[in-house]
Amino acid sequence: MSTITQAPELTLSESAAKRIAFLAAQEDNPDTMLRITVSGGGCSGFKYDFAFDSTATEEDRVFERDGAKVVIDEVSLDLLGGSQVDFVDDLMGAYFRIENPNATASCGCGTSFAL
Repeated sequence: MSTITQAPELTLSESAAKRIAFLAAQEDNPDTMLRITVSGGGCSGFKYDFAFDSTATEEDRVFERDGAKVVIDEVSLDLLGGSQVDFVDDLMGAYFRIENPNATASCGCGTSFAL
């Protein structure tokens, strides 16, 4: 019996898509995407890094909502599969937040997590 393994997915909230589109427009490059990577560090073991990029490699997956694009490498996606990227603008500031169902713990600032 063979099992079909579904590729990890990532979703963007409406708020995140709007903010990415706004920031990409500021870059004046229609190919601008938000790149999310996961690296070791932070107060919980892993941390999220955000940057803008206009190219995707063969090892990347691109997710899109309403024209806004997020690019993630396969290694980071293994840790982020099933997550939702949101954009929050509240009294604490304006920031991208990842709701990661794989995280067993996260720090107060929301930028690092543990598995």
